Amino acid sequence: MFQKKNIITVQHTESMHHKNGMIGSWSDWELTETGMQHAENIATNLKSEFPDTSFSLYASPLSRTKQTAEIIGKQFNIAPQITTALKERYLGRAVGQSVQWLKDNIEQEEISIYDKCFSDAESRFDVWQRMIPFYETILGSTEENIVIVSHGDSLSIFNVMWLGLHVEVLNTIDLYGVSGGVSFLYQTEMGKRIIKRMSDTAYYKSKAI
Repeated sequence: MFQKKNIITVQHTESMHHKNGMIGSWSDWELTETGMQHAENIATNLKSEFPDTSFSLYASPLSRTKQTAEIIGKQFNIAPQITTALKERYLGRAVGQSVQWLKDNIEQEEISIYDKCFSDAESRFDVWQRMIPFYETILGSTEENIVIVSHGDSLSIFNVMWLGLHVEVLNTIDLYGVSGGVSFLYQTEMGKRIIKRMSDTAYYKSKAI
C-alpha cells in the first residue's frame, strides 16, 4: 500500500517581470498588484473548497513565489517551508537582463534537456537533478495534503516526475501551466498517479468556486 497524496501545485501569480520585458529566472521580482490580488483569490477559493483540510506548504525562496505562498498560508494558518529545490531555472549571465538581451546574446540554442543557453546557466536536466531529493522526500513522507508554490519551468518538470516518466521525455513533450494556474495531483493507496486538473486559472478569479 502507498501513502495517499493530495498535492496542489500553484504557479506564482503575475510578477513584475511579466510586465517589464525582463528575465525571471533567479532575478528576485515581486508580484504586481494584480498578482497580489490573484494570489488572494487563489487562497480564498482553495480555503472555500478545502475548509477543514490541513496542508503542508512548500515554496521557492524567490519573492514572487514566497509572496504567493505567504498569502495562501495566511488563509490556512500555516507558514511556507522554503526550499531552493523549487527555484526557477538559473539562466546564468542572463539573470538581471531583458528577454531581448537573451535573444541577442544567447550562446547555445537549447535543443535537448542537457543544453544550456549560457555556459554558467542550468540545463533542464540540472533542474531535474536539483528537484529529485525534494520530490523523493515529499513522496516518502507521511504528509497527505500538500501545497507547492513554484515557477513555470520547475512545475513542468515536476509534472513529468509525478507521472513517473523518464527525464528524457522532456526532449519531446512538456506539461506547462500558466501564471496563477492551480493543478491537482493525486496518488491513490494502490500507487496510481493522477493529474486531475492542470493549471486551472478559475482559482484566481474573485468569485469563490
